[in-house]
Amino acid sequence: MAKNPYSAAEDQQQINLIDETLLQQKQAFMNAPYLSAQARIDDLTQLKNAILSHQAPLLQALSKDFGCRSVDDSKMGDLMPTVMGINYAIKQIKKWMKPSKRHVGLLFQPAKAFVMYQPLGVIGIITPWNYPLFLSLGPLTTALAAGNRAMIKMSEFTPATNEVIKSMLSSIFTDDKVAVINGGPDVAAHFSAKAFDHLIFTGSTRVGKIVMAAAAQNLTPVTLELGGKSPTIIDNDIDIKDAVLRFILGKTLNAGQTCVAPDYILCPAGRIDELVQALTQQFLKMYPSVADNSDYGAIINEAQLQRLNHWLNDAKSKGAVLTSLTKDSEHDCTNAGKVPLTLVTNVNDDMLLMQEEIFGPLLPIVSYNQLDDAIAYVNDRPRPLALYLCSHDEHSQQRILEQTHAGGVCINDAAMHVVQDDMPFGGIGPSGMGHYHGHEGFLTFSKAKSVFKKGKVNTAANAFPPYGKLIHKLIYRFFLK
Repeated sequence: MAKNPYSAAEDQQQINLIDETLLQQKQAFMNAPYLSAQARIDDLTQLKNAILSHQAPLLQALSKDFGCRSVDDSKMGDLMPTVMGINYAIKQIKKWMKPSKRHVGLLFQPAKAFVMYQPLGVIGIITPWNYPLFLSLGPLTTALAAGNRAMIKMSEFTPATNEVIKSMLSSIFTDDKVAVINGGPDVAAHFSAKAFDHLIFTGSTRVGKIVMAAAAQNLTPVTLELGGKSPTIIDNDIDIKDAVLRFILGKTLNAGQTCVAPDYILCPAGRIDELVQALTQQFLKMYPSVADNSDYGAIINEAQLQRLNHWLNDAKSKGAVLTSLTKDSEHDCTNAGKVPLTLVTNVNDDMLLMQEEIFGPLLPIVSYNQLDDAIAYVNDRPRPLALYLCSHDEHSQQRILEQTHAGGVCINDAAMHVVQDDMPFGGIGPSGMGHYHGHEGFLTFSKAKSVFKKGKVNTAANAFPPYGKLIHKLIYRFFLK
């Protein structure tokens, strides 16, 4: 377990701040319960401009927290999708806010029915360490688009980034609108137990269960974005080199510390050697070295580094074959806090890395004979957050889409479904519940309130008691059938 960088006194200060700020935000929301479209657009425009003007300190802080993080990884994984999401929300807010007209049955005419989308109130956002900007400000974007206020609990493992985000947000929002909370596990536990109007958590399945249990004490609705073992299936029809090009960036971005990174590969039997060779060539082309390469990121902290090395040793002791895709020495990589992409073949279910989400640059390869076998392998395991298929065969594509379950799917790509602004993002079963991003995010953080409206004419009075009149007989005759 990584050490909490915040002291007990600092944690207690943050716990007190949570209580005070939540009361302030709830009162502020009651004073302004329905913001205009323009007010929401203005909030998001300020947020976007603040991010763009803070690019340099954000990039520096991210690299400091990770020990080494590629500037381009941070731009592609944190900054760019956040800004793109804000731009999309700004363009769509007026459309999203329009009441949705609904049908009124003949019996209830004349009347109107519609659904209006009302802000929930105060949204609690619990952010993980792997993409601290995107996974804090992404949910914030949709919360603000829906007209809410928000409190963000940042991870204790990204203190430098937390301070930049806190300073940046406080320069454009008052604490009763958007507030950032720091601190360790005790603070997070206190945060998740508060009576928010909605709580969104991104992190592990294990912690997700704890968060959901805490939220249940207040009947707080939750959106859980968890993880799991996201498979990549290579169909036998595709060229192996082409397949590698489709998924390798999704695995190497942020050194594999991505919740939707390909967790393991299902490869046709007889093509594993070909796959190992293609992966080796492509990885070395992208990263000729690892230890001293600023393009290749470090593992976030010593605890995570030890976990990955322990899992490798465990796999090796149980018969796995490890292939480290670097010419650097193990000593140099370890000193740099890095783990090169490491292929793991001859795997079995007894190995730790086949039981839990890897969350790092280890890549098990599992063989299969027929596509039915690959489908069965996936379906025999907990439903993943993402599933990837490398295939140009439309029949294979349709079979995978219809016969497997996953939070999201990419065909001939990996991880890029997450940054499609007009698609929902969310897990299923152990990989999460609920959605955010885009319109689905707006709906998640809104109450779809049904409104039935009648004017001056009140036909309902004709059906009042005493019963047995002709009008009652006619109603039953025409509508009770």
